[in-house]
Amino acid sequence: MSTIDLAPPRQLPEALTGQASPSPIQFAFTKKTGAHANHGKREALSGVQAQQTLNELLTQTKASQQARAIYIHIPFCRVRCTFCNFFQYASNQQMIDDYFALLEQELIAKSRYPWTQARSFDAVYVGGGTPTDLSPQQLLRLGQLIHRHFPLSDNCEITLEGRLNRFSDDKFNAALEGGFNRFSFGVQSFNSKVRRAAKRLDNRDYILERLSQLTASNQATIAIDLIYGLPHQTQENWQQDLQDVIDTGVHGVDLYQLLTFGGSGLQRNIDAGREVVPLETSDKAMMYQQGHQFFTQQGFQQLSYCHWASDKREQSRYNSLAKQGAEILPIGAGAGGNINGYGLMQSRDIDTWRAGVTANNWAFEQLSLPANNAQLKAAITSACDKGRIEASLLPKGLALFEHCQALFEAWQRNGLVTIKPTHLALTVAGQFWSVNLANAMTQYLQMYPLAND
Repeated sequence: MSTIDLAPPRQLPEALTGQASPSPIQFAFTKKTGAHANHGKREALSGVQAQQTLNELLTQTKASQQARAIYIHIPFCRVRCTFCNFFQYASNQQMIDDYFALLEQELIAKSRYPWTQARSFDAVYVGGGTPTDLSPQQLLRLGQLIHRHFPLSDNCEITLEGRLNRFSDDKFNAALEGGFNRFSFGVQSFNSKVRRAAKRLDNRDYILERLSQLTASNQATIAIDLIYGLPHQTQENWQQDLQDVIDTGVHGVDLYQLLTFGGSGLQRNIDAGREVVPLETSDKAMMYQQGHQFFTQQGFQQLSYCHWASDKREQSRYNSLAKQGAEILPIGAGAGGNINGYGLMQSRDIDTWRAGVTANNWAFEQLSLPANNAQLKAAITSACDKGRIEASLLPKGLALFEHCQALFEAWQRNGLVTIKPTHLALTVAGQFWSVNLANAMTQYLQMYPLAND
C-alpha cells in the first residue's frame, strides 16, 4: 500500500502547472525549460577514483537489462552554421585522417571490455560535427569496424549523421557497404534565402534533387532535420519546407525549435544589429502547430513530439533510447555516454583525448554517479517525449499516476493534456511544451514524493 509523504497543496506553483490562456500552445509557459532542468546536480568522481570505478564497471561480465547504444563522435565541420553552438574544429583532411586512426584504436579497445560484449547493442549513432566529411574509405572502414567488433542486435539501427553537401554516391555506397542503414541529414530549411543566412551550404534545388536521389535508391532509411524560427522564415516558406519533405520522399523528419546561444554566430549578429531578431516563442509555437497538423494530415506516424515517419522502417531508435535512459558507450572526443547509470563526457579537446587513447585510458574530467530515481526520471522524459504518460510504464504504476492527479488536473485545465483512467494524452500544446511538462512532473515528485510503507 502506498502513502503520501507530503500532500501537494490545492494550489500548485504556476511553474509546474503552466497558466490559463486562450492559446495554450503559445502562452501556457513563459519560456521553454532546458532538457535537464530541475534534475539536480549529480555527485561525481574524478581523477584516479573515477578511472578505477569506470574500469570496475567495464570489467563486469554481466550487463543491466537496460537497452544499449553506441555513440561515435566526429568533431569536424567545414562551415560553422550561425545557429550552432557546438562547433569544435574546422575540417582539415590531415586532422581528420589523424583523428580517424586514433578513433579506430579507441573503438577496438573499448569493444574488448567484458561489459561491452555482455549484451547486444540496439543502435549506433555516428554524430558530430559532420561525419559525412569522412572519406568513402573511412566510412566503409568505420562501418566494418562496428560490425566486426561489437555485438549488434539483428535489427540494429546504424545511423550516419551529416550534410548533403559533397555527400557523393561514392560516400553513400561506401557507407552502405559498411553496414550503415540510416542517414540523418541536417537540412534545417529548403529555402535558399533562409539557408544562406544560416550559412548552410547549397541551394534549395540541389537539396531537393539530392534527397530525392537518395530516397529513390531505397537502400536505406533517410531522415532530415528542419528548424523553425530561423531568420527570414515566414509562414509561407515554412509551409513550403513542409511540402518539400513530402516531395523528396524522405522517411523521417524532425522539427526542432531554434534556440539561440550566447556563443553562436546568430546571437552575435543579432547583438550587432546585422541580423533580424528571431521570432518569439509564441510565434514558433504556431509554426510547430503548422508542422504537426500538416504531417498528421499527410498520414505520417508521430514517433515523438518532434519526429514524424512516413515509412515503418524509420524508427529513430537512438534518439528514443537516449531519452529512455539507455546505456550508451561513448567513442571519440566530445562523446557522451552512460555506463550502468554513471554518466561521463569525454574531453572535447582532441589533444587531451589523444593522450588518453595513446595511454589506453579514458580522457574525461569526471564520472557522474547514478542519479536518484534515474528510472523514474527517464520514464517521465520518455513518456512526455512520446506524448503519452502510461500509468503501467511508470515505477509504482497506477499509485504514482494517481498521486500526480493534482498536477494532471491543472495541466488539463490549462489545455495541455487529456486525462484518461490509466494514461495521460498530451494535446498539441502539451507536446510543444513537453520538456516543461517532464521537468515539472519530475520537480513535483521531488517536492511531494510517494513512498512505500
